[in-house]
Amino acid sequence: MKIAENAAPMALSESTQARFAREVAKYPADQKQSAVMACLSIVQQEQGHVTRAAERAVADYLGMAPMAVHEVTTFYNMYNQRAVGKFKLNVCTNLPCQLRDGQRALHHLEHKLGIGMGETTPDGLFTLQQSECLGACADSPVMLVNDRHMCSFMSNDKLDQLIDGLKAAGAQA
Repeated sequence: MKIAENAAPMALSESTQARFAREVAKYPADQKQSAVMACLSIVQQEQGHVTRAAERAVADYLGMAPMAVHEVTTFYNMYNQRAVGKFKLNVCTNLPCQLRDGQRALHHLEHKLGIGMGETTPDGLFTLQQSECLGACADSPVMLVNDRHMCSFMSNDKLDQLIDGLKAAGAQA
């Protein structure tokens, strides 16, 4: 996958640049690239996902090669490279969770939501993804909601309750 090196970066607002500067200040001057993950998170918080233009803007700000930023964006599943639903559901399908019904949980959600893995519901509420290890093997099947809230021991009933609760919350917003 090639990034157009000559693609114009997006313009960073003053408030975004100020947030970037606060993150960069946490590192020695010659190691400002260490703030790449924080800067990508800021872009995602502000825009919902990280575009190639945003990657280029982060690269320019931090003095990095655009491909180095793209490698970070694509390595971690917490960075959305396209628009996702209001609720991003990452189901762990790594081997320990597979052995304890992780794949079953993913299939149950596909059926309940009417979408396949990697898709977003037509109403824009849910995006369903598989995830590598979430570090809670003993609690499987596990999932992460919006990259922040860990859900453990997800039986079909618990999955149904979670989805119904999120739908209700999404309808109120």
